[in-house]
Amino acid sequence: MNNNNPNVIFNPLISAIQKVVLYETRTRLYLVGSNNRETRFRLLTIDRTQHDRLVIDENPNEYSALEIRRFVGSLGGQPKVTSAYGVLGFVRFLEGYYLILVTKRKSCAHLGMHLIYTIKDTVMVKVNEPTIALKTPHPYEERYKKMFQNIDLRSNFYFSYSYDLTRTLQYNYSAPRYVGPNVDIEVDEPLPEWDSLTNNVEKADERVDYAYRSCSRKRFVWNAFLLEPMKGIMLRDWLLEVTHGYISQSCISVFGRRVNVCLIARRSTRYAGTRFLKRGANFRGDVANEVETEQIVSDGHNMCSFTQMRGSVPSHWSQDISKMVPKPPIQLDISDPYAQTPARHFERLLFHYGSPLIMLNLVKKREKRQHENIIAKELVNSIRYLNQFLPPQHRMKYIPFDMARKSRGGGNVMTMLADIAEFVVQQNGMFFKARGLPLTFQTGIVRTNCVDCLDRTNTAQFAIGKCALGHQLERLGFIKSPNLEFDSVCVTMLENLYEEHGDTLALQYGGSQLVHRIKTYRKTAAWASQGNDIMQTLSRYYSNTFNDTEKQHSINLFLGYYIPSKSHSKQNQPIWELQSDYYMHNAYKPLSPRHETRLITDWVRMKIRKCLPYSCSDSNRIVKELFRVHTRDLEMIDGYSNYHQSFKWTELNEHISFEISQVALRHLSTFRTHYSPFQKQIQERKKPKNPSLTGQSSTSSTASNDSSSSSEADNTSTDEEFSASLSIKEQTHKQPKETETSITLETLLPPMKEVYGCKVSNPTKENMDIYKRYVQMSKLTSNASATAGPTQQQSASQPLIAANITQISRNMAGINLKPLSDYGTDSYLSVKPPTVSEESQRIYEEYCKSPRNFNAVPKIDEFDKLHRYVAML
Repeated sequence: MNNNNPNVIFNPLISAIQKVVLYETRTRLYLVGSNNRETRFRLLTIDRTQHDRLVIDENPNEYSALEIRRFVGSLGGQPKVTSAYGVLGFVRFLEGYYLILVTKRKSCAHLGMHLIYTIKDTVMVKVNEPTIALKTPHPYEERYKKMFQNIDLRSNFYFSYSYDLTRTLQYNYSAPRYVGPNVDIEVDEPLPEWDSLTNNVEKADERVDYAYRSCSRKRFVWNAFLLEPMKGIMLRDWLLEVTHGYISQSCISVFGRRVNVCLIARRSTRYAGTRFLKRGANFRGDVANEVETEQIVSDGHNMCSFTQMRGSVPSHWSQDISKMVPKPPIQLDISDPYAQTPARHFERLLFHYGSPLIMLNLVKKREKRQHENIIAKELVNSIRYLNQFLPPQHRMKYIPFDMARKSRGGGNVMTMLADIAEFVVQQNGMFFKARGLPLTFQTGIVRTNCVDCLDRTNTAQFAIGKCALGHQLERLGFIKSPNLEFDSVCVTMLENLYEEHGDTLALQYGGSQLVHRIKTYRKTAAWASQGNDIMQTLSRYYSNTFNDTEKQHSINLFLGYYIPSKSHSKQNQPIWELQSDYYMHNAYKPLSPRHETRLITDWVRMKIRKCLPYSCSDSNRIVKELFRVHTRDLEMIDGYSNYHQSFKWTELNEHISFEISQVALRHLSTFRTHYSPFQKQIQERKKPKNPSLTGQSSTSSTASNDSSSSSEADNTSTDEEFSASLSIKEQTHKQPKETETSITLETLLPPMKEVYGCKVSNPTKENMDIYKRYVQMSKLTSNASATAGPTQQQSASQPLIAANITQISRNMAGINLKPLSDYGTDSYLSVKPPTVSEESQRIYEEYCKSPRNFNAVPKIDEFDKLHRYVAML
């Protein structure tokens, strides 16, 4: 996009602080940070005597291992020691600051040589020690602390020391154009084109390496507020930025060649919250439940990625939750005739992803009473109005798809979604990087939404991801056609990834796992899963009614939207006494002078229009630091050593490759009919004849099951839907049975031949005769060995031994048993020492006379001994 010169290579800086040790004394906190090899150390000192201030002193020098040991020894006493892997930041409530450290981590994925970790445990350390006069803590301090800790940092928080998880793979492989954290791309001058630079090299094709520090996208940094007190620190490696969402990786084996599939979901911090408390968008165009999902496929050298997103309808709407009903009515709060809020949202999408923007709307179109259709009309009107001011080739595309109605009508939802997915992939394309081939880029993005952006949205995203995976594998050269079969190992692996992806995001936003799953819309869900859907609906309803308010308070406190204060004015009430958090997420910020003069119809900036259809963000990449390096072996850019970590022992079950292979094993069936992961696995089973055991009628199973399992309105089931589904099941049970059959083991369980590919049968007479001879031979051999005891026993049983030997020789006729190896007579009781030849003894004697220090240069008179020893070998 902005660098077609293959000789210019940009290497991300690897964090120089990957391990942290905290030493606590009464007056100071000492943070000792080190690199992965623990050869270079940095030091932070925090003053604990200041009650309401955070005083951090950074030592500009770098310490060696010996110097840091001397410093720790000079502390005196026995300071409390805490080992960690990074600093998440500082937080203050009412009585001083707390330090948050990552104490446990686990690698969950890797992109090339970049390792990705998930947080497994954290610790909060009190920084400011209260003085004697302030021993009594504030009564709200502990309550705020518990509220803050409701955000479980041990689940679904991720970080990397070398890869920017807040950006897409396409952005991370783009060439830098601006340097500096406070760059304005509309005013500042960019760097020269990299293709035209000489780089001060002698040869035209000589490789030139640059090192850079990425500038993260703050929208996806969940501890940005916690890192605010550390902004003045010079060494940026202290700042460990974490994302929230879902990251998992699996692999498929294509006849021994491994292909890694990684799914990364980034949840936005803007307008973040729970299901009914955060709907629509705020005035800055930030929507509720905004998640960017990136699907990356890699074969070790080549990489291909496709990005899509989900988010609430970008308008001002909400649902009244004052009445405890499963399906609150939808209402538009503010009229927006000029679509200014959607314009801000869509402009941001054009800036980061390019064009075309494809809106896949899954809400209902036909309803007995207006409910979901209210926001569908608002979205259509906004897109129709804003498209007037865009060039025809860059206008937004709107695709309505009433997923619930299509599913209830008996149509094949996945086939219809596959057609939409093919259109989306053809329009947007994908990012592809391979050796010797030109880069290709994704232009635009598909934005999927239903009412909650949970159940229906996840199924639609899986359909798009399945289509994209086929094209990715075709690009990488594994298949000739991008069409992938359902029930193949490849698609089953991807389906499980998207199921976990949907469950994780649903728990974070809705309070329960998915209610309607991919199998529900594929019409392959078992009858037992319908009961699970009801339980998940009840769990979501309970969470939304009783837990969401407290959960929303925790999110606002964690992200810094609410800052506690000791004053008791109306503006500084405790967070649990506030009637609403509306003004936290809709705070007024004055626009810059050049934005104030823009017309409402000029909703896309000229800088963005010039870059379309490409992403303006990718074409004008900003980095914090950029400098040239003259060797690739520097530790700060040595990704190979950072990934393999050859300097330490690693257990097999802790290695990321082993973890990924174990995840992949869960997707393999016990019995496989094809060894290709792209062919459909035949798993046909006989249907039980008794309809009462499956919940399906033997005469009309399709219609009844579809209507009961796929009736979805807005990812919740109303009382009418529950009663309707129950009445259908009752009618099904009351239908007369055509044939009455007895329940036997054969009718309940499928045959072994169909499940495992083999069938147990009685052995033939010939095989039984061979087996009897083998058993008899074993008995006679064991009797003979048992009789070979002490001398007095042998003399007493000579006739018996002779008879046994005769019987053994008769049975062993025609059987010649040869040992595979000769182990001698050694046993655990006695071992015969081996015989060493004189020649070997002479060589060993000469070896003992040779010098021991081979690293030093030998003396002249020692050369003869060395030459003679080498010649003997």
